[in-house]
This record gives sequence, C-alpha cells and structure tokens, in this order.
Amino acid sequence: MKLAARVSQVPPSLTLAISAKAKAMKADGIDVCSFSAGEPDFDTPAPIKAAAKKALDEGKTKYGPAAGEQQLREAIAHKLKVENNLDYRAENVIVTNGGKHSLFNLMLAMIDVGDEVIIPAPYWLSYPEMVKLAGGTPVIVPTDTSTNYKITPEQLRAAITPRTQLFVLNSPSNPTGMVYTPAEIKALAEVVVETNIQVVSDEIYEKILYNGTEHVSIGSLGADIFERSVVSSGFAKAFSMTGWRLGYLAGSVELIKAMTTIQGHSTSNVCTFAQYGAIAALEGSQDGVEEMRLAFAKRRQVMLERLQAIPGLTCPVPEGAFYLFPNISKCGLKSLDFCNALLESQQVATIPGIAFGDDDCIRLSYATDMTSIEKGMDRLEKFVRQTLA
Repeated sequence: MKLAARVSQVPPSLTLAISAKAKAMKADGIDVCSFSAGEPDFDTPAPIKAAAKKALDEGKTKYGPAAGEQQLREAIAHKLKVENNLDYRAENVIVTNGGKHSLFNLMLAMIDVGDEVIIPAPYWLSYPEMVKLAGGTPVIVPTDTSTNYKITPEQLRAAITPRTQLFVLNSPSNPTGMVYTPAEIKALAEVVVETNIQVVSDEIYEKILYNGTEHVSIGSLGADIFERSVVSSGFAKAFSMTGWRLGYLAGSVELIKAMTTIQGHSTSNVCTFAQYGAIAALEGSQDGVEEMRLAFAKRRQVMLERLQAIPGLTCPVPEGAFYLFPNISKCGLKSLDFCNALLESQQVATIPGIAFGDDDCIRLSYATDMTSIEKGMDRLEKFVRQTLA
C-alpha cells in the first residue's frame, strides 16, 4: 500500500508513546510513577457530568450544527467578552473536538503550501506537525532561560518574511509553564500589527496560574491586534474534561465559516450531549476550577523544591499550567536517552524535551497525586546522583 508523503514528515507523538509505555508497565504490575500525562488527575466536576446526563435523558443524541450548539457558542462568546475582553459573538466561535482539533482546522483553513508559521521553542509538540500537514513550513525560533523561554519582539521581527502567515503564541506555556507579562504581550502585539501578520493565541491553560500571575489575551489590546488575532482554547485542562474532547476557536466570521466547512467534511459536529456539559462548565460555579488550581499550586511547590535540591538539574519557576521543564544537560545524556533510562531503571515516566524542541530538557507533569510526586522525585534524585557519580 502506498502512503501519502505527508505522513512520513510527521513523527508519532512522543508524549502519547511514553504514556502508553508507562501504562503497559503498570498493567504488568510494575510500580510506575508517571509524570508524563498532560491531563489533570481529578474527576470532571459533578455539575458538568450531571448536565451531560440530563442532556442524554432529554434525547440530545442527534446530529447537531457543525460549528457547535448555538447555546454553547453564545456561552463561549460571553466568556471571552467578560473574562478576556474579546468582543466576539456566537458567529465568531466554532466548537471543535478538543483544543488540538481547533488548531488543526485553523492550519487547514489558513495555511497554503509554502506559507510560514512562526513557532517559538520550546513548543507544544503538535504545532509544527499541524503546519506540515497543512503544507506549510514551521519556522522555529529558539528561546532559552535568559528570557524565561519567551520569544522577544526582536526575535519575532527577525523571523518574519514575506511568506509569514501566522505566529503561534502559547501562554501559559506547555511545556515550560511560562506566562508572558502584559508588557511582553503588548510588545509582541505591536510587531504583529506593524508587519501585518496573524497570531493565534493558544490559551488552554489560562485558568491555571500561580502567585498572582495575570493572563492577558493578545487580541484584547486594541482594535488593530484584535483584527489580526484568533484565540484557541477548550475545556480539557481547567475543567478536567480531557476525554470529553471539547475545544473551541474564536476569530473572524470568514475564518469560522471556512473552519466549519472543513469540520463539516471531516468530523461533522462535536458530541451533542457533551456540549451541554461544556455549557454547565462555563455558566456554573467555578469552585471546582479553583480547587484544582490550589492543588496544583501545592504540588508545584513540592516538586519544584525537590527538583531544585537535585545536583546537576536546573529549572526556571513556572507561573502557569502544570509542568516543570528542567535542564538535564549536566547529566551527560540527551533527553530521549535520559527519559528511557529513567523509566527502565527507576520506573519514572517523563517526556523528552526533544519532542518540544529542546533536547537538553525534560518535561515533568505534576498533574498527579502528592504520594506519586514524593516517590517519583526520590527515584529521580537517585537516578541523577547515580548518573553524575
């Protein structure tokens, strides 16, 4: 069988591969501490599940509009207006099968063969592959700890060419946990406006912030940047709804119509009754969101303190999301070898930084229980000390 050439350009997801390996080891009875999963370990809040069950009982089990249930699109538009100062209406919103799907549809709708998309590294591992599948060229701009893994306005300007179509901004960041300050967002917005490119702001972690850190949506900073920006988000992280596969994107009516056409020929509508759970998530109490955030904050502090006490490892302090991104270069191993050896010898699952564009780092998720964090950090420290000996 002949496969399309585009498939060979896209590697399998390392995060899913290592998570699957860790789960297989657990199924064999091995005590594995997993810091690999990018999903909260909490159950979906009860009111959200109740709303979906009610929708099922009411027979909301049929095909729905490809762009999403009108009530949900209105609820998302209201959320973006009230919480993010983004003046969208329901017609500016499309509901997708997860936040990843919203970005994939965006690339198909915006990117032609030869178009360039600027992606700061470290990056969420699927950004470049989506660009490639759409026929575009990912332009990777490396960042480091000198800027807390944030792209500068000067770097952005230098990366822009006549072929540049889109700039991908992710704050809070996966994998680093870094959050751009309002001033940093403003400076990037000025470059976007001056050079007349587009920006997509991936804000899936916007509600998971620490120590009073402020999230600013780039499109909220004025009419000029609003016209050049789209926002992607979803319900997976803040509401612990990863398996529900519910995301959304907001942008111009023209863009939303194009994405709706693509979705209409691929997945059709998102699961109908699940969308009523999403409505409850937005319109109901946010107590569950805050409870999870506070738990993440405690876990973050414990894991960070333990990590900072391990010789040979360095790590900037994350301000959002639920990841640490330590540098392991002093151990003399690149990230994939480090992660494989750690999993085999100490049964701790982590994600190689090479998947995110930095082979000298690994990603640790603290979206797991405190007992696993303490046990896993004991094992990580043992492994590093043995490696350095």
